[in-house]
Amino acid sequence: MSESREETTARGAGPASTPDTRTEDDAQAKHARRNPPANGGRGLTRRGWTVLLSGVLVVAFGLTGAFVRVPYVAIGPGPTYDTLGTAGGAPVIQISGQQTYPTSGELRMTTVSLNDQITLFGALGLWVSGRYALAPREEYFKPGESDEQVQQENVKEFQDSQSNAEVAALRHLGYPIKVLAQEVVAGSPADKVLAAGDRLLNVNGKQITQEDDVRTALADTRPGQSVPITFQHGTDPAKTATMTLATNPDASQAQGFMGLQPIDRADVPFDVKVSLQDVGGPSAGLMFALAIVDRLTPGEMVANEHIAGTGEIDEKGNVGPIGGISFKVVGAREAGATVFLTPAANCAEAAAAAPDGLKLIKVTTLDSALTALDDLKAGKPTPSC
Repeated sequence: MSESREETTARGAGPASTPDTRTEDDAQAKHARRNPPANGGRGLTRRGWTVLLSGVLVVAFGLTGAFVRVPYVAIGPGPTYDTLGTAGGAPVIQISGQQTYPTSGELRMTTVSLNDQITLFGALGLWVSGRYALAPREEYFKPGESDEQVQQENVKEFQDSQSNAEVAALRHLGYPIKVLAQEVVAGSPADKVLAAGDRLLNVNGKQITQEDDVRTALADTRPGQSVPITFQHGTDPAKTATMTLATNPDASQAQGFMGLQPIDRADVPFDVKVSLQDVGGPSAGLMFALAIVDRLTPGEMVANEHIAGTGEIDEKGNVGPIGGISFKVVGAREAGATVFLTPAANCAEAAAAAPDGLKLIKVTTLDSALTALDDLKAGKPTPSC
């Protein structure tokens, strides 16, 4: 061992004649005195704290992105349904008690997919996919409104669209229409006489054949005036009562206030039922109306064509604009549609987003849509966006 130390020293540690008798512990102690720890030998170094803090921030960001929901919804193409076909094993349009006719081709209604309560990472992933757009949640959900309330509103809109489609289709085919009291305002003059669902036959001496007749009958009345009304509750005999009109809550309206909302409904001895689950909103009305007309008339409306479309419809057959048209045209093309019936007010947006191979036909009413489909089948020009 002493030979080893001498050899090391001789190579640069000092005179060989002076033996190095320092112990290993002495060398370590000297090194420690010359190079003290930066933190005095207590805890982590500055670099250690930096690494630890960075790790904590990364974990916190990851947890936030993965679990914390953002106040946005993601909107994209939703499923489509052939209104001439089936869904869940049942016909989408069921007509009982009346002769129907064979159909071919497709009349496909389109929907928009709405993803709610998404996380930060989920929102970013949907947006990056290119199939979805992000929008503030408040544009689709009213402040303080629960998910159940939103669902109820969507279901009601969907049911109203079915009823409007039925009335528009049957009115087009020449079936009679009746007018019902859709809603009765609590505490109003009508509340003392009528119930929701009662049929209105005569108001203030005017025969009622459509809902506009009720407004016409009250146009020249004033608050405090007594007016007769003839109505029918269910299958009971018709009954006439007199009500005293109140002041209209709308200060801009001078006529007397009855307190009911009239609505047109088909007066037919057969039933039309739409069977479709988990779909909400009013935008399927046009496609429902077309399917009802196709089922109740001889011949084939679309003759093996794959037609898709959208549009809110009222009882008189007017087609109104809807939301999410840019996603609906994508969903329609992916489902195999080659023609898309487009509400006139949505034409510009639809044209900007329409995929290759999808022909847009502009429609304003149920009649205009039927005429366009006849022209399409005959090879004639059709209104385009």
